[in-house]
Amino acid sequence: MNANLEGTVALVTGAGTGIGAAISRALAGDGAAVVLVGRRSAYLEEVAAQIRASGGSASVFAADIAQRAQAALAVEHAISEFGRLDIVVNNAGVMHVGPVADAPEGEWERMIDVNLNGTLYITQAAIPHLGESADAGPRRVADIVNISSTAGRVARPGTAVYNLTKFGVNAFSEALRQELQPRRVRVGVIEPGNVATDLVSHTRAELLESVQSQINSIERLVPEDIADAVTYMVGRPRRVAVNEMLVRAADQSW
Repeated sequence: MNANLEGTVALVTGAGTGIGAAISRALAGDGAAVVLVGRRSAYLEEVAAQIRASGGSASVFAADIAQRAQAALAVEHAISEFGRLDIVVNNAGVMHVGPVADAPEGEWERMIDVNLNGTLYITQAAIPHLGESADAGPRRVADIVNISSTAGRVARPGTAVYNLTKFGVNAFSEALRQELQPRRVRVGVIEPGNVATDLVSHTRAELLESVQSQINSIERLVPEDIADAVTYMVGRPRRVAVNEMLVRAADQSW
């Protein structure tokens, strides 16, 4: 265990599977107590059990962060369980692909609700607690890490609304960085490329074969690659702020 986060508390959204689960395990491995937030409690409990089996500390809170009240309760759970909050990783995300013209009702709303509103709700609820940790915590710094995407840099046909949400995450992260910088609450954004997760499982049935053909044409990243980026970002000394990291698969051209 690398104990450079010893004594800190981290909250990770979308923590039950994929990138969020890997981030949670990595933060715990570096010494943080981790609050795992997501909608599916069974998956969260499994990740928490893995963390505890490795000697770490974890707590589970099942919530739909697209609901403002539930997002606030998730943050309050962290304070209730561990008494502080030093790191927030806004990882939860939904991706639907397909042309705008024939998008089924509800697809856009769910992406906006989770990818944008969920990030906003968790962040707003966490800021006062992160400020307290930056003022008086053991590291005298706190961190917000927003997981965006290469889709927040490059717009492509068939992903217009997903692009909208991820471009929005990037813009929000930069504005928030400037807002919180005087308090030593660092804000970073990580933009993963193609990662081997279940994100594409939300794809419409008639488009799934085409999407899978594209992603299977390259050697994809694994969730631990993104977890490495998160632990690097939050593990820097107080004097260092790593504000943006683009992490593509080596085979990925887009």
